[in-house]
Amino acid sequence: MRRLAPIVAFLAAGCVGLGSAAPAPPDTGSTLVRTWIDPDHTGVLVPGLGEPLLPRTELAPAARLVRPLAAFAQITDAHVTDEESPARVEMLDRLGPPFTSAFRPQEALSPFVLAAVVRSVNRVHPQAVFETGDLIDNAQRNEMVQATAILRGGRVDPNSGQPGYDGVQDESNADPLIYRPAVDAPSYPRLLARAERPFTSPGLRAPWYPLPGNHDLQVQGNVPATPATQRVAVGDRKLLTVDRSTLEAARGEALDRRLIDRLLGQGLPGRTEFVPADPRRRELSPAQAVAALRAASSHGGSGRLMDDTVDLGPSVRAITVDTTSRRAGASGVLRQAQVTWLRSQLRAAGDRWLLVFSSTPLTKTAGAAGALDLLADDDHVVAAIAGDVHRNSITPVQTAAGGYWAITTSSLADYPQQARAFRLWQTSTGVALQTWMLDGDPAWRLASISRRLAWIDYQGGRPNHLAGTSADRNATLYR
Repeated sequence: MRRLAPIVAFLAAGCVGLGSAAPAPPDTGSTLVRTWIDPDHTGVLVPGLGEPLLPRTELAPAARLVRPLAAFAQITDAHVTDEESPARVEMLDRLGPPFTSAFRPQEALSPFVLAAVVRSVNRVHPQAVFETGDLIDNAQRNEMVQATAILRGGRVDPNSGQPGYDGVQDESNADPLIYRPAVDAPSYPRLLARAERPFTSPGLRAPWYPLPGNHDLQVQGNVPATPATQRVAVGDRKLLTVDRSTLEAARGEALDRRLIDRLLGQGLPGRTEFVPADPRRRELSPAQAVAALRAASSHGGSGRLMDDTVDLGPSVRAITVDTTSRRAGASGVLRQAQVTWLRSQLRAAGDRWLLVFSSTPLTKTAGAAGALDLLADDDHVVAAIAGDVHRNSITPVQTAAGGYWAITTSSLADYPQQARAFRLWQTSTGVALQTWMLDGDPAWRLASISRRLAWIDYQGGRPNHLAGTSADRNATLYR
């Protein structure tokens, strides 16, 4: 009975607000209870009605729920950011695609968004939490220290450099590209000072299982650290504009270590300014980032990759697959040895229901064709769950073995800044996977401000429809 208690509490928290006669309960972060809407199109979000669980019957007809089998959650793409770092390249946004979202108006608030989501996740009492990559933004040691402290719990210090805020959002910056909260609308005069103060995170109360993303392992998510990029990260000069000659030299070139070192060989290629240096901004190698994630979580497999398995009770097994490249570039990759390993894990699972988590969606991952064939042939696979794309989506995958659900979840960096909760049920004919979105705890004021700024970000989740449709968010997925 003791082992079932977390599941019962999880289900009770998830189902709050479904009855029409009871008064509205307090906001727990569950979107079953409450959502955020902009009814007047003013850019100001206000509480709206919750979204119910929609039945999704593309793979199997609806069936009676018999008993809960597992409860778990997913957090992805938090992008905890050192927004004061000289290694940031906010100016690239003005160059246009493919350079986008190098600057976000809410980026100084990223630690508080993650902490607020942690509190909402704790309220639904999952047995496990799966963190599917890009926990940090720029592969910096101080970002990793912050992010893992938030997940483990305890004191978190968001500040870097000297005390207080030093960055592009300072009110003295005349660059019209940059939102300055002290003087631009919406106005939050003391926001940046508050964002640099230490705070205490509650930490996840469930075991958490990390996968690395490209931003955890590579500079700006695109290239491994080099001596030249390290000098920039821990140095005292910040690049404000890039010389036209440098842009021309880079045009058509592959983004790799050789190109970066060549462009930085004579120093920063453009107009710069002084910033306070900080050795804690040292960039991590992929091996160092993986080691930090393992040390903080006590999970994540062994060896170079973070492939792992975890049993969520006697009848459910989760398999985590590390699809992040250790070379330059943001695209995912699955190695042949991993396909072989996955085959062995699927066989070893026996009659357990299977959930497969990956850093990138397998359908967008080079070398994953063999893995997709394995999932298609296994009649116990319920869902393939991934991060990376910053988008809520739920897609049925029809196969001869019965099919499975391909699920992606929005980032905490861009609107709607949500995590995802799950519960797996045995039904009268098979299984059903219920899933719903979690907003950050509204009591965290800075996280609520971040949500508003993310809503009005012209490059962000609203114009790019990253929230998905209602059927991509809260649903019962029959299998």
